[in-house]
Amino acid sequence: MSSIKNKRILDVLNGVPVDKTPVWIMRQAGRYLPEYKATRAQAGSFLDLCQSPELASEVTIQPIKRFDLDAAIIFSDILTIPDAMGLELKFEDNRGPYFDNPIDDIDDIKSLSDKNTDSKLEYVAEAIIHTKEKLNNEIPLIGFSGSPWTLSTYMVEGSATKEFRKIRSIVFKEPEMLDLLTQKLVKSITEYLIMQAKAGADILMIFDSWGGLLNTQNYVNFSLNPMKEIISNLRKNSITRNIPIVLFTKGGGSWLNQIAESGCNAIGLDWTTDISMARNTVGENIALQGNLDPCALHGTEESIKDAASKIIDGYGFGHRHIFNLGHGIDQYVDPENLGILIDHVKEYSKKYHQN
Repeated sequence: MSSIKNKRILDVLNGVPVDKTPVWIMRQAGRYLPEYKATRAQAGSFLDLCQSPELASEVTIQPIKRFDLDAAIIFSDILTIPDAMGLELKFEDNRGPYFDNPIDDIDDIKSLSDKNTDSKLEYVAEAIIHTKEKLNNEIPLIGFSGSPWTLSTYMVEGSATKEFRKIRSIVFKEPEMLDLLTQKLVKSITEYLIMQAKAGADILMIFDSWGGLLNTQNYVNFSLNPMKEIISNLRKNSITRNIPIVLFTKGGGSWLNQIAESGCNAIGLDWTTDISMARNTVGENIALQGNLDPCALHGTEESIKDAASKIIDGYGFGHRHIFNLGHGIDQYVDPENLGILIDHVKEYSKKYHQN
């Protein structure tokens, strides 16, 4: 790992001073890039793109060729795990990912396989190996998984819905059903993340996209505690013992104290959380990642720079901030605007890193 030339993000995660604030963008390999659209058309479908190691690594590298980013993130989807467990994942362009036969009862959960999930997802490991070769130790590569709670929401609902009523009702009505699903997911996610690290991922991130749906007690029980268990499992494994882990709960701003105790190295913030408040809450022993509103990228050059400056000013002096959006970049963003943002962060943040 020490042979990576640009180690800014690894340094931030390990508490080592840096010369400027590093930046990467959630969903940076995606539909806003014309070259991504071309590769996806070549693949035939979104799932074919995910499951083709060579093409997945190609789209992972596309934003790195175009922008001065400090990390790559492997191109994949969080729903690869439920797919490997036996729920057949489907994808339609106007609908997104979905399951035709979502989970309805405890028997459905019992029939899910949590054995050898990693071997069924070998194509992700192969994509990581291809990508590491292409990156040639220039920057680190991030591997990731969805959180147990977030994967559960899709597995029970069938797809993203407005209210997530079915899964939120199960939380109150049949918590033991959710406990069983969570146990299986903790095991599968642990194995999956170890596999990614073994293949060469330098950083691991857990995306908890829907943790913010829950009240505090249920967030702790069904989202945070399972993520803590995964982190604990990773810390006990020789491959992942020292790997930096980023934990991102969208809507998790009021639980920063609890998230900070999870064992993660960094907390991802969405755009509704004030970064100076977050820093005051969690202190200096943990890094913060975020947290520009993705829609800021639809602004003018001046407004984009101003919005980014406010976040960098909000964090202030110190070396524990990774600049990012507060959620994934959306498909309608002009790539030129992302270039403006990245270049501005690099230049503007220097003043906060002088010795």
